[in-house]
Amino acid sequence: MERLIEGFDHFRRHMTDEQRALFARLASGQTPHTMFITCADSRIMPELIFSAQPGDIFVYRNVGNIVPPYAQHVSGVVAAIEYAVTALKVQHIVICGHSDCGAMKALQNPAALKGKPSVEQWLKHADVARYVVAENRPTIQGEEGLRYLTEENVVGQLEHLRTLPAVAAAMANGSLRIHGWIYDIAKTEITAFDPAEGRFRPLIAGDNNVPDATPHARFSTPTPVASAA
Repeated sequence: MERLIEGFDHFRRHMTDEQRALFARLASGQTPHTMFITCADSRIMPELIFSAQPGDIFVYRNVGNIVPPYAQHVSGVVAAIEYAVTALKVQHIVICGHSDCGAMKALQNPAALKGKPSVEQWLKHADVARYVVAENRPTIQGEEGLRYLTEENVVGQLEHLRTLPAVAAAMANGSLRIHGWIYDIAKTEITAFDPAEGRFRPLIAGDNNVPDATPHARFSTPTPVASAA
């Protein structure tokens, strides 16, 4: 704890005038452009990775970067997404998995969840990834199997995301786009899911064709006005 306290003291004493002005503006509200849903893993720091400023990204973290499908019960992540879309009007939602994910390792080895009933129950929302890989790549294990699980978990959570009414409505009118990414910790590289190609491909700065997983907007144009009879 002493390191945290000293770190906060250092932060306060070394703030620039620009930073102080930024926090003064943010004190009355936020307008993030992107919601970033990622793992609770301490090695993943979205603001650092993307050189983001306070107020840029609305970050939500949980074990396995999971989005439960829409149901009658309310979860924290579903409530946060609804708020981000309807109140903050974010333009993008990114679901970002990562290499060496402990949650995905637990999918590979369910015995590791012994004594962790809450984690075991939570990871049932990622069973789709385990099932897809088991059915389609049954002989692949180890690091390669972990990579497949990590990718399929992101794809599965994107499917869950689309079931949320607020998300579905915003995608339908073209005000929201969704994305599935994987962050490689060791390589500091990101791959993005391309549904047209059915694979994850490198995310490159300046690429005008960055893939996303957003269905076609069906209500993005004004409704035609019927002519008088």
